[in-house]
Amino acid sequence: MTQLDKINNKISSWQQATQIATEWMKNGEKIVFTNGCFDLVHRGHIDYLSKAKDLGSKLVLGLNTDASVQRLKGPLRPVVDEQSRAILMASLQFIDMVVLFDEDTPYQLIKALQPDVLVKGSDYKAENIVGYDILMAKGGSVETIDFVEGFSTSSIVEKIKTSM
Repeated sequence: MTQLDKINNKISSWQQATQIATEWMKNGEKIVFTNGCFDLVHRGHIDYLSKAKDLGSKLVLGLNTDASVQRLKGPLRPVVDEQSRAILMASLQFIDMVVLFDEDTPYQLIKALQPDVLVKGSDYKAENIVGYDILMAKGGSVETIDFVEGFSTSSIVEKIKTSM
């Protein structure tokens, strides 16, 4: 199997992801879930995702589709298409699975996967994080991670626009 095959195998449909997560749970793995657009990946993303992985044994990334990103961020986003973003994120050693979702929030995906830990940035209060109710009902945890100051995709896009 080539390295690219290994990367592509980490990108799963919802149905595949649910089956894989069920197997992981049976094997005693602690599943961590986080989500986002991850358009123009930067140091802050790497810091955040590596810390998320430290909270369990498997890290599942819910990745917004292009249509979802456009609804959330506007018609000029994403800068990088969903397949390219999925491959890039799956290539990171600490991400075990990438699942695309088209909704504005990953609520249904979280409900389907039933992770043990839900992670978002510390700009959210735990109780306001989408999926909080699901994790609390199953005895899981919701964690927040501080961002690396000065790194955001929006600031990178703004910098590019002002330099043109």
